[in-house]
Amino acid sequence: MREGCRARGRGRMECSWKTVLLLVCASLGVQYTAIRTLRDSLSGPCQGPYRCQSRHFRDSRWRALCDDSWMPVDSPRKHILLFATTRSGSSFTGQLLNQHPGIFYVFEPLYHVQQAFTNSSSRLRRTLDRRSLLGAYRDLLLNLYTCDLHFMENYIRPEPQDHVTSSFFRRSSSHALCSPPVCMEAGDVAVSESPDEAWCPKKCGALNITLASMSCLSKEHVAIKTVRVPEVGDLRTLTEDPRLDLKIIHLVRDPRAILASRMMAFSDQFRAWKIWNATGRQPRYVDLTQITSTCKDMAASAATGLQTPAWLRGRYLLVRYEDLAFNPKDKATEIYRFVGLEMEDRVRLWIAKNTNSNVSSPSEWNYRYSTTRDSRATAESWRLRLGFDIVRTLQNLCNDTLALLGYKQVHSAADLRNLSHSLVEHRAFQPVK
Repeated sequence: MREGCRARGRGRMECSWKTVLLLVCASLGVQYTAIRTLRDSLSGPCQGPYRCQSRHFRDSRWRALCDDSWMPVDSPRKHILLFATTRSGSSFTGQLLNQHPGIFYVFEPLYHVQQAFTNSSSRLRRTLDRRSLLGAYRDLLLNLYTCDLHFMENYIRPEPQDHVTSSFFRRSSSHALCSPPVCMEAGDVAVSESPDEAWCPKKCGALNITLASMSCLSKEHVAIKTVRVPEVGDLRTLTEDPRLDLKIIHLVRDPRAILASRMMAFSDQFRAWKIWNATGRQPRYVDLTQITSTCKDMAASAATGLQTPAWLRGRYLLVRYEDLAFNPKDKATEIYRFVGLEMEDRVRLWIAKNTNSNVSSPSEWNYRYSTTRDSRATAESWRLRLGFDIVRTLQNLCNDTLALLGYKQVHSAADLRNLSHSLVEHRAFQPVK
């Protein structure tokens, strides 16, 4: 099957449209004789006697492949990683990339790796260490950046049948996975509306992973969001891989805001913290590592990135969520400039629509992955939800992280509630030259 492929530099392979169609036919289980007939009869995209009328292409999802616009692009591909931690504003920030029509965006694909490792037998889990998990994360990221989405089938549960699954995590957060050629039934809905947890599965049905790979190949760039890689140093092998041109957007947020958000979004896991917040008394069984590990990883990554080691030079951008919330257009422009892309009008329209919502701060958390909000109001709304005792403890635990990232501390309950004084210092984070 590699006869129709040739090297394109930086370790990339470009395959002819005939080869791609043959791969599609193979995935459908077409007989060898049918494949030969298809190959021999077509002298151009969907030319000749077939013209996409054969029984193999009557399904509209497959007939879409006859449109040249779904063929692999012949341009340098940018690989973008939104590197964050849970409840740091990464869903909102990821949508800034998802709105670009030339970007194939995937929301948190490493979830499937984590689940596969977690749900494995206890005997197997004992043999899996942090290094093994990180290795699996990197392998999946590499395969996704090269548009081999079939590699995910090693981790999706239940296992996909004939490359089709209904268990792709948060598929609805990706325009590309809810649009042609992956979903012909969606029409223009994915273009005109923000991703929605309801309409995509209803309109599109199960996800065909082969078509998703085709869509990825047709896009100019690939962007992935993850909150599961602890430190930026864990990504070094990807930055040094000659097949990739990786750009890492490191999204950080005030640890106090992260804790407040996690308490609202994950009530069961943070029950002890909620009791502490309600009573003002710290339970003996509260797990402080639920936030101290986040502070440690965030500070370590920022320190590494800002020192600009050779393997990160020109590949790392530190973004505070608060800066993005206060000045979404300017910060989005900076992000797009960093990755080397023009910020399309569609992105600007999404920013205008999704950063001036009248949604009140508390209701933002009613939907775990909400991206519609009054961004300025929510940036420091945690100060109205956390008690001073918790804040004081957290400041002692994460003092170095707060100082490194430019977050001011409060020294009284009155300071905490006084929203007229921001706790976000004005600071530009420029890597060391």
